[in-house]
Amino acid sequence: MSETLPIYVVGAGLGGVAAALGLARKGWSVRIIEATPELGVIGYGIQLGPNVFPMFRRLGVEEAVLKHAHFPPNILMLDALSAKDIVRIPTGERFLDRFKDPYVVIHRVDLHGVLLDAARAMPNVEILPSTEFASYENRADRVLINTTDGRQFEAAAVIGADGLGSAVRRQMVGEETPRPIGYVAHRTIVPMDQVSGDVGVDDVILWGGPGFHIVQYPLRNRSLFNIVAVFQTENIYERADEETYRRVLMETYASAHPRMIEMLKTMDLKRRWVIADRDPIRGWSDGRVALLGDAAHPTLQTFAQGACMAIEDAVVLAECIELSNGDFASAFKTYERARCLRTARIILESRHIWEFYHLRGIAAEVRNEACARQSEDDFFRCLAWIWDGVRPPKAVG
Repeated sequence: MSETLPIYVVGAGLGGVAAALGLARKGWSVRIIEATPELGVIGYGIQLGPNVFPMFRRLGVEEAVLKHAHFPPNILMLDALSAKDIVRIPTGERFLDRFKDPYVVIHRVDLHGVLLDAARAMPNVEILPSTEFASYENRADRVLINTTDGRQFEAAAVIGADGLGSAVRRQMVGEETPRPIGYVAHRTIVPMDQVSGDVGVDDVILWGGPGFHIVQYPLRNRSLFNIVAVFQTENIYERADEETYRRVLMETYASAHPRMIEMLKTMDLKRRWVIADRDPIRGWSDGRVALLGDAAHPTLQTFAQGACMAIEDAVVLAECIELSNGDFASAFKTYERARCLRTARIILESRHIWEFYHLRGIAAEVRNEACARQSEDDFFRCLAWIWDGVRPPKAVG
């Protein structure tokens, strides 16, 4: 019976749509269910390492992604107090020789649009908005999906790609809350003409300071500027008006370099996000149901790899299902084995490097001196375990 039923993907974010596209290209009928009435993602920037581009090629969207991308000449970490280089990774010819693919930044909406257009162009993909997942029931030859409005669907298998607060994970793993780390973030995009010319608008820059950082880079052919301000606070769940947020921000960053202060003045501070992750786990599947992306392995933003890991998941999962000849339970176990340690390392090393970004006093001085002794090749070797990517179980035809 399962051979005649579609695979259901819960969640129409980047990972969910990539999974649907990968499965559809393998010939499966796929239905994406999404709780919101309109499909979309949070409209800020995203960084993409070279490890994700082989995945884009397998999904048939590499060229479309690159049309929307900005190619920064450098990835920099600067000292937030002095503006001096801590880490400088040029992304030009030597980077491409080493990693074969580029490092880019892109508007998240543009990336989502590329994946969504490609999925919609497949005749075997259907998208059901305003359809909120409630629970699943495993059967011998299918899965029953129950929605919050009382509908029920029959599926060959279910992919839970519903993010950090995943309802699919909650049923599979049990009640658990994300792990807040005591930091919050403000995100904004401003027109480039509002940005001071001395902030380094071409590069990807992280300013690391004592208990705070800022990430900056351009988007959409340098017409927009993406800014993320992150800082430590005892009041992570506090909700306030924009004026209060701005006062707190300026007090927190009072010791920061003047170039950072100028960026902060341009930010829209209507919303604040709590920074959280989860401990890595085994057990991403239950019979014919599996987790993907942040539903399986949510991580801090330290390596800018959340979306890349979800898209790697999508391609590997599609390959495992094809190789299993329809034995979904077996396919999902193979998929988990292929992905578990890599994604767990991302989570755990992200926590370690998060502290590295925010060191204070003499510890920050030691960090800066140690990094000054590192060469470009040293930084390449340090990040090769991420950027060299993965090889799916079998090349996509």
